[in-house]
Amino acid sequence: MVQESQGKTITKADLVEQVYEKIGFSKKESSDLVELVFDLIKESLEAGQKIKVSGFGNFVVRQKKSRVGRNPQTGDSITISARKVLTFRPSQVLKNALNTGHASETSAPSSSNT
Repeated sequence: MVQESQGKTITKADLVEQVYEKIGFSKKESSDLVELVFDLIKESLEAGQKIKVSGFGNFVVRQKKSRVGRNPQTGDSITISARKVLTFRPSQVLKNALNTGHASETSAPSSSNT
């Protein structure tokens, strides 16, 4: 996987470096590839398309209606405008990998220690 450092933020530059090291493309090619993937994801989401990455999860843009909210400092009612929000739902494979700490393990239940 990328890096197993808790609390570290992985940047786009880190992803480019990983592609460079693992695939063997030049740094320029690696950077172009990572940029292309993110551009395609962004364009698809802007067009209202759902993105489903097998073994990873789904990205979906949802439309939220306008609603009445309250200013927490004053208690005054305010209207929260309608907007689009991006949601991510991880796949069961990713959930299992996060909970076991091993992305390559299968999700078969263990019957030992019953």
